[in-house]
Amino acid sequence: MNTLKKAYCRTFQFLFKMAIPLLPYRDPEVLDRVEDVPELLKRLGRRSVLLVTDRPLRDAGVTAHLEEALEKKGIHFTVYDGVCPNPTIDNIEEAVKLFRRNNCKALIGFGGGSSIDCAKAVGARIAYPRRSIEQMKGILKIWRRIPPLIAIPTTAGTGSEVTVASIVTDTRKKHKYMLSSFPLIPHYNVLDPEVTFTLPPSLTSTTGMDALTHAVEAYIGGSTTKKTRALAREAVKLIFANIETAYKDGKNYEARRNMLYAANRAGLAFSISYVGYVHAVAHSLGGQYGIPHGLANSVLLPIVLEDYGECVYKKLAELAKVAGIADRGASDEVNAKKFISEIKAMNRRMNIPEKLKGIRKEDIPVMAEHADREGNPLYPVPRLMDAIELEKYYHLVDEDNGIEKQGCDPAG
Repeated sequence: MNTLKKAYCRTFQFLFKMAIPLLPYRDPEVLDRVEDVPELLKRLGRRSVLLVTDRPLRDAGVTAHLEEALEKKGIHFTVYDGVCPNPTIDNIEEAVKLFRRNNCKALIGFGGGSSIDCAKAVGARIAYPRRSIEQMKGILKIWRRIPPLIAIPTTAGTGSEVTVASIVTDTRKKHKYMLSSFPLIPHYNVLDPEVTFTLPPSLTSTTGMDALTHAVEAYIGGSTTKKTRALAREAVKLIFANIETAYKDGKNYEARRNMLYAANRAGLAFSISYVGYVHAVAHSLGGQYGIPHGLANSVLLPIVLEDYGECVYKKLAELAKVAGIADRGASDEVNAKKFISEIKAMNRRMNIPEKLKGIRKEDIPVMAEHADREGNPLYPVPRLMDAIELEKYYHLVDEDNGIEKQGCDPAG
């Protein structure tokens, strides 16, 4: 990255960090059980609600308990269950039509990050009926209140239940982009471990590693605060202690609860301190090929951390201590590398692949441009890179090609 662009990015990030205490972040109110939702809606005076979810989840009966509880308490509900794994503009517009047609007054996002992100974007469209989703992409484009939004995560990973962001896929342009504005933070979270019991091992692992990516990228970036560092450390500790138990025993209540809480903590951390190039590259892969976000993050995380080199040794060594894997008396470099090695080992033990299939070399420059636009200047990464520099990550996750890792750039 050239010197002028570096200066612009770091100035932008510095000013944003200085503004953090003034920005209207908030923590959603947490409910422990799905059964508490109808009483909450009655308390809010909202007796008509749109339930946003996906078809497989509903077909598996995961939403049935909520639907029965709503009906029993006299809450009228309409279901939109067409959310794709990467929510599309079409999904959002279809759900908006149902919301209006049925005179809904509140939203429930029930599912993984896709369903919750879709519900957020529906809320944005309701708040701004004359604006398209594309007109609201980017930072701080949404200021009006959205309808009351209750997020019920069924995966312990995305953190969407606490964040300012909604990730949307434009299937026509094969591109993912982000809506990032404070009114999109859900008003309520339901952290009920029982709704995660049906999550298969493959999704338990990759969504859990997604949460780890949130915590790590928030921690190693340049916009941390005392609060976000504490949240990230808490999430890392819980994930290292519980993810493999949840992977092996999907109905282990304590492990599922701890993973939900870890994802929540990691989500709060990165909502304030942001993520980094792991996410920027993963989003471009999802937009181009539909690669699940958690899978892309799982594969990319150790590769990007290794490439950062000495820039991140001190902070990764701190996380190694939190995770309980650091060698006492060892250097930061040794413990940082041990932390990265343990991420790789966890991936292997949970059958997460080391590479991603189907990446076409001719697509890489375009995806790298998307990652550059997403990451710069917003993400306060340890080392700045432009599109040309980011191209190496697509090659590294696709095949070994001998690209030399560059380590720390003091000017970046």
